Amino acid sequence: MAAGPISERNQDATVYVGGLDEKVSEPLLWELFLQAGPVVNTHMPKDRVTGQHQGYGFVEFLSEEDADYAIKIMNMIKLYGKPIRVNKASAHNKNLDVGANIFIGNLDPEIDEKLLYDTFSAFGVILQTPKIMRDPDTGNSKGYAFINFASFDASDAAIEAMNGQYLCNRPITVSYAFKKDSKGERHGSAAERLLAAQNPLSQADRPHQLFADAPPPPSAPNPVVSSLGSGLPPPGMPPPGSFPPPVPPPGALPPGIPPAMPPPPGMPHPGPPPMGMPPRGPPFGSPMGHPGPMPPHGMRGPPPLMPPHGYTGPPRPPPYGYQRGPLPPPRPTPRPPVPPRGPLRGPLPQ
Repeated sequence: MAAGPISERNQDATVYVGGLDEKVSEPLLWELFLQAGPVVNTHMPKDRVTGQHQGYGFVEFLSEEDADYAIKIMNMIKLYGKPIRVNKASAHNKNLDVGANIFIGNLDPEIDEKLLYDTFSAFGVILQTPKIMRDPDTGNSKGYAFINFASFDASDAAIEAMNGQYLCNRPITVSYAFKKDSKGERHGSAAERLLAAQNPLSQADRPHQLFADAPPPPSAPNPVVSSLGSGLPPPGMPPPGSFPPPVPPPGALPPGIPPAMPPPPGMPHPGPPPMGMPPRGPPFGSPMGHPGPMPPHGMRGPPPLMPPHGYTGPPRPPPYGYQRGPLPPPRPTPRPPVPPRGPLRGPLPQ
């Protein structure tokens, strides 16, 4: 886990991790980012006097693809309750700040850094984690925050769209923040915009974003939707004013469908039923699976099925659910009970 000299590191495969809590250590950082890919080493600069880290570190991966994946899945996750910022560790990061810093006031106490990031990242690239000013003793929000964009186009769009809008049932104020080393001068001046125009940021120097700066490229047009907008019929439909294709007569097959297969040798062709004969199939009222009429009362099987004319194969088995066999013997008719005789009354006859 010991980091080598900066010149020996693969800067393209190294990510910068900021916003770390004081409880975070290098072994914990190693284990955390090992979920994204093989880690070569980690480094957390420490204060020489106190020996504590300064709230940020570097993680070097085996390949640049692993570093990009770590930026994608680890950026803005919470570690010990604090969202961490993960982006590419490049030597040009010092020149990323162009001065597009905005101030957000009248924030609800429940708003955190993650909500601000998700809300304002839709307008452009955010260079650093949104900084909510909190009370050092209680940790509660003071009601205002700062966001640093990578371009003035993004900050202008955020100010125009979000100033006066409601966030968590409170109207927020969005404007350019005051400069630290000046008295009453805000960011977004003409001088800063001129310097930003002379040093445009390349796409490789920009950190990973959840949203893109430019709209997505146009995809292939939908032929059905395009035809509806142009007044033309969709593909496969005849143009307006023309007649539909003729319907084939009964018995004729549409083009492309092969005719039915002929019957096997020795079997007659099952033509249509003669006049006056009922169609093939179970009649109305027959039980499920039984092709003939209802059997007589007491019969345990269907009536014998006559094979079709010319059939020389084995006899057909009865339908499923019927069992052939002898009829059970009839039950004897019970005799009515004979009432018992009572005692004789009167003298016996002589």
